[in-house]
Amino acid sequence: MRISTLKLGFLASGNGSSARAVVDAIEAGALPAEARLLVVNTRKAAALEWAEAAGIPALCVPTITDPEAADAQLAEAMAAHGVELIVMSGYLRRLGPKTLGRYAGRILNIHPGPLPQFGGQGMYGRRVHEAVLASGLTQSRIVIHAVDEEYDHGPTLAELDVPIAPGDTTETLEARVKALEPAFFVATLQKIASGELALADVA
Repeated sequence: MRISTLKLGFLASGNGSSARAVVDAIEAGALPAEARLLVVNTRKAAALEWAEAAGIPALCVPTITDPEAADAQLAEAMAAHGVELIVMSGYLRRLGPKTLGRYAGRILNIHPGPLPQFGGQGMYGRRVHEAVLASGLTQSRIVIHAVDEEYDHGPTLAELDVPIAPGDTTETLEARVKALEPAFFVATLQKIASGELALADVA
């Protein structure tokens, strides 16, 4: 089995929990990867300070005032740092055509509910869990998928079912999903590195 060293870039808008878990796995020797760059879209993102403290190259690229320029800057920055695979870690902006084109099939997002039923614009965080509970389902699902031009739309790489317990609230379901997400993202990246999951299959 051929092991590849993944050259990773990260996108975050907040705490960057998945990025932190991935970097922890790299440092522990559990994931053959390199953290090449973290990009946030707001300086308020806690992930920015964390990356700088961890010695990971970090950059803030605001997207609101000029989305086209931000898209070009993001794509160029990732390429300049040798990034081959991008991990979205709570990045709440739609990516532009330059970034999507350069990294087609190589941008991964994690979604905290079943897709496509509980995805789309505005469906993130607690809103997803509220909708899942309101539907009456007996289990939710964490989905890792390739990113395309639509929210939560790209091909699925990996799924993890999350049972819904009697009496679950939005808060308890959200906490259970959040606790599982980082390790699941790491495990999926391990499968990509080992060749068990082929990104070419979803590009």
